[in-house]
Amino acid sequence: MTHAHDGHEHEHGHDGHGHGGHAHPHPRQPDIEDAPLTWHMALTEAMAELIVQKGLCTPADIHRTLEKIDAASPAAGSRLVARAWLDPDFRARLLQDVNAAAGELGIDAGGIPIRAVADTPDRHNVIVCTLCSCYPRFLLGGSPDWYKSKAYRARVVREPRAVLAEFGLHLPDGMQIEVHDSTAELRYLVVPVRPSGTEGWSEDQLAAIVTRDCLIGTALPVVA
Repeated sequence: MTHAHDGHEHEHGHDGHGHGGHAHPHPRQPDIEDAPLTWHMALTEAMAELIVQKGLCTPADIHRTLEKIDAASPAAGSRLVARAWLDPDFRARLLQDVNAAAGELGIDAGGIPIRAVADTPDRHNVIVCTLCSCYPRFLLGGSPDWYKSKAYRARVVREPRAVLAEFGLHLPDGMQIEVHDSTAELRYLVVPVRPSGTEGWSEDQLAAIVTRDCLIGTALPVVA
């Protein structure tokens, strides 16, 4: 579903969200887990228990996956963007299939499809999950608290320009802003425009200026 907001597009499609379940493979957290379960938390618990009961995996398998996700950092996503800036053929493959392109660099992007959305001089992309906090954690690491906040999830859809300005990102009035809504079935990764002044830079140098917020779309790469 696509919604138009003052010339801005918002891609939306939620059929329910799934977030890495656990059959208690970690110590209980009384301040969180003793609170009433939300609908999504209950669904996650039920799915994890069913998967274990069916013999598809073990609690240890789930624990290892969660550890891998927790160990991820934005550096993985930054490498993809830096390589795309340097290699037009890789960029084309990244825009076609992020998960496969990541595999070329030995990066595990996870099993959920990820779509790369490329900024242009007249279009800026920003990512949100309006229902909860779906996020490509294998490529970006843990999601920031503001990404999960109700204020960001609701406001960036209605007034993206104002929200981005609060992040310090002031876009030209004529620039189109597209807001992409992540779901359990599809996540997004922003490919910013390569900034001027980076000619001749190495892949490592380029990756260093691609921050987590650049990959979400709430910031642009900055050349010091």
